[in-house]
Amino acid sequence: MTAGRSFEQVLVLPVISEKSYASMASGRYVFRCHPSVTKIQIRRAIEEAFSDQKITVIDVNTINVRGKKRRRSRGQTRVLGQSPNWKKAIVTLGAGQKIEGLFEGV
Repeated sequence: MTAGRSFEQVLVLPVISEKSYASMASGRYVFRCHPSVTKIQIRRAIEEAFSDQKITVIDVNTINVRGKKRRRSRGQTRVLGQSPNWKKAIVTLGAGQKIEGLFEGV
């Protein structure tokens, strides 16, 4: 892996939603990634993580997702916070390829 990162540090977890399940039918998978990784690092991490399945990544699209601001009150004081920023990677695989066993524990 480049820049001294293993694929566990690049790919945090797969995104589980109805939209991501629908895109899996066309060979597109959605992953939550570390905010500072590049598309090339994501491509190499996917190919390394699923090397036993001989996966070929065709395209990687990324989206920077801003964390949500949170407010709540504790008595007279107001507590402000924010969830962390993260990066979403949409990975397109070659024709007819699938990632087997990705959502087994879900």
